Amino acid sequence: MNSLVKNMISAYPSQNVYEKKNAVKEVMQEIVLCGLSRAGFFKGAAFYGGTVLRMFYGLNRFSEDLDFSLTKPDDKFNLSDYFPILEKEIKAFGFNVVIEEKNKSKDTAIKSAFLKGNTREHLLLFYADNDVLGIHDQEMIKIKLEIDVNPPAYAAFEKKFRLQPVPYEINLYDEGSLFAGKLHAVIGRAWKNRVKGRDLYDYVFYLSKGAKCNLKHLQARLIQSGHLDVESPCSIEDVKKMLKERFEQIDYEQAKKDVEPFILDTGSLDLWSKAFFVQITENLKS
Repeated sequence: MNSLVKNMISAYPSQNVYEKKNAVKEVMQEIVLCGLSRAGFFKGAAFYGGTVLRMFYGLNRFSEDLDFSLTKPDDKFNLSDYFPILEKEIKAFGFNVVIEEKNKSKDTAIKSAFLKGNTREHLLLFYADNDVLGIHDQEMIKIKLEIDVNPPAYAAFEKKFRLQPVPYEINLYDEGSLFAGKLHAVIGRAWKNRVKGRDLYDYVFYLSKGAKCNLKHLQARLIQSGHLDVESPCSIEDVKKMLKERFEQIDYEQAKKDVEPFILDTGSLDLWSKAFFVQITENLKS
């Protein structure tokens, strides 16, 4: 096993199997990003979503997915073009993985793939046998990769650098555009029977940082998804109204259950209620 990777793993807490799994998964995520960077992926794409918040802004919740967006629409973009070089890069650091594209039943602008590796096999690269007791032989570590090939307009981007596993450059949505994406998720995500509490957790995180929303990008997202008419106004007060209407509908106990597996300190969730979210929304700025 590459000594660089061992050093990266050692920086993570490892008090239980859950923390060990997350350590391996997050190091894999970092290597994926490095591999994509070295393959030229970020010349026409940007990184966004919850994992950006964790890696670059200090969000204290684990994130499962790697979400990307093209910087300009391109319906001919093929994510699988990057699979061979990405698998080679990851295996060079000692991981035994495969990458499989997800075939969707309906046409969509979101292209998806899964990176998969055996959980037990990978934990044993770093931890003793008795540290992985109870893990089924067939259990898999999975990292989902998604890219939007028809991105809404008016996103802004910034370049960042990472030092591990080796120095590399990455293109990100800037904070205001990231926040706009999260606001769109809170307002418009089709939750069906499972409220995504992670959206609410990230929303609180943005507000606690005093983040400002990229309002033009949010408007473009809402129009594209059908949650706003082209002629309708979209001031910050209009957005607050949409959010407050959404907060009237949420099952907060269900939302807490969704996010609890991804955070170590669940005490802050005790405040979650309609009154809490309606009141903190007054702090929203653009």
